[in-house]
Amino acid sequence: MDKHTLKKLWQQEEKADFQGWDFSHLTGRWESEHLPWNYREIVLDHLNSTDQLLDMGTGGGEFLLSLHHPYHNTSVTEAWEPNIQLIEKQLAPLGIHIYTSENEEDIPCQDNMFDLIINQHAGMNISDIKRTLKPNGLFITKQVGADNNDTLSKRLIPEYQRPYPHNTLKQVVEDLKQADFQIEQQLEYFPYLRFYDVGAIVYYATIISWEFPGFSVERCFDTLYLLHKQIERQGYVQTNEHRFLIVAQNHKE
Repeated sequence: MDKHTLKKLWQQEEKADFQGWDFSHLTGRWESEHLPWNYREIVLDHLNSTDQLLDMGTGGGEFLLSLHHPYHNTSVTEAWEPNIQLIEKQLAPLGIHIYTSENEEDIPCQDNMFDLIINQHAGMNISDIKRTLKPNGLFITKQVGADNNDTLSKRLIPEYQRPYPHNTLKQVVEDLKQADFQIEQQLEYFPYLRFYDVGAIVYYATIISWEFPGFSVERCFDTLYLLHKQIERQGYVQTNEHRFLIVAQNHKE
């Protein structure tokens, strides 16, 4: 396939639709190494049906709904307008409470409201988490660490600087301890992520814009073409993700 045709195809990927946190467009086009833990199972191990549950930065609510928690005991926060519109259609009719804010880290809720707060890849305001958790309530978070996709980001964007350099297991654990949380569990892993065609990389880099600032097919075409040739030789382009998980109990009077 000639360069002109490839460029046109990749530019179509830049415009592909994306809602919630649904990457089904990439099914069969990428592969992520399994983590040595199961976030959903960990959450369910700590979740009782009577608990008041908050899912911070719920996205489209896909993960939350997989928990099958009683809707009247379930709340979510969300800051991104397209997702807000989506969950108002899909979650609100179920009786799930929706709280919106301009910043995904914020929890615009009353004090001592929740037994369990979960957070998967969203920003964290630890003071708000502490304030809205009940005494001895739990906070469970799975985070994208500071080193996520570092090699691929630097290859596409040579001047790339990590957008969240302090989002590391060590730092977040220390911040939680300073807020008088007891750390019940902490895990960290660097799974591989493989892309089997460059269009998949384009789609991903367009969506995860904070890791690929200034990315476009036009700007990065020469590098994308080199990645295309690598896939022809090797079968894939590999980068490494960065994930960590924390379970912490809130201690307060």
